[in-house]
Amino acid sequence: MAKNKIAKNQQVNIKNKRASFDYEFVDTFTAGIVLTGTEIKSIRAGKASLVDTYCYFINGELWVKNMYVAQYLAGSYNNHLERRERKLLLNKKEIRNLQNETKAPGFTIVPVRLFINENGLAKLDIALARGKKQYDKRQTLKEKEDRREIDRAKKVRL
Repeated sequence: MAKNKIAKNQQVNIKNKRASFDYEFVDTFTAGIVLTGTEIKSIRAGKASLVDTYCYFINGELWVKNMYVAQYLAGSYNNHLERRERKLLLNKKEIRNLQNETKAPGFTIVPVRLFINENGLAKLDIALARGKKQYDKRQTLKEKEDRREIDRAKKVRL
């Protein structure tokens, strides 16, 4: 019993830090993911990564490709493939809107955050994003460095 309580209190929050550097987010959505038993156990243990992941459409359905979910250690021969394609669950209206907006040049759908909600279900925050130019990336780095300097000055003053 106590073991289950500890597992539920853990917060799983896996972020794609590179996405905010490479893309400007226009709109965000929260989608469910179709997973197998060993995949959800690995995600609850925090053994997943969103590096180099992207979303695409097949037959009006949204799929995420290249999402890494480590094999579950206690899994048997039923263990999952680590980088298999996984289906995302959204409303038909949201899927239609995303599909229409990604037809415009420069737009793509990028996974931003993987988390477990209060009901124990795995959810994926995805963003409709526009790629940043090189000078935009430099500006982002400069702003980040400025914020760090301000925080350091505040710490010294305290």
